[in-house]
Amino acid sequence: MLLSDVIDNTVRKVKAQTANVLTLANLGLGSFAIIAGINGQLHLSVVFIFIAALADRFDGMVARKLQIESDLGKQLDSMSDIISFGVAPALLLYQGALHLFGFPGVFFTIFYMACGAFRLARFNVTENNGYFTGLPITASGCLLTLSYLFIPYLPSYLFIFISFILSLMMISTFTLKKV
Repeated sequence: MLLSDVIDNTVRKVKAQTANVLTLANLGLGSFAIIAGINGQLHLSVVFIFIAALADRFDGMVARKLQIESDLGKQLDSMSDIISFGVAPALLLYQGALHLFGFPGVFFTIFYMACGAFRLARFNVTENNGYFTGLPITASGCLLTLSYLFIPYLPSYLFIFISFILSLMMISTFTLKKV
């Protein structure tokens, strides 16, 4: 085997995994957000979630640009998204405000995560027709994370409402054109 063949083969393999590496970066950042939140560093958790959103945005763009979209990539993206935009924002908001409500705070935290998982599962089993059904979990997670920044300025009960509305929007059947 010639050196040029080895180099071509290596480049082809690296290219094939580029989007998956970005997807795993998304998952890692979401995991860092959860750990930061558990350690009481809620503002750092916010930063990790927003950087995860950038990684999530770029993984799809790279996959389409390099024509390396795959079923494995789609599944890996969904698993990463449930961590970064389902679990991490829900726990952030729970620690920031929802813990004040006891069981209802726990319920709406878990309800948000469950709706996010349902939305991702529905996405994975439907054909790509150029539209999203329901609010994408990335958008929902970013909005929930953004709402955390308003905790000092808004009444605490409003965050249960925000979490509930975003949950329902993820599992609703309205359609949004993909951009």
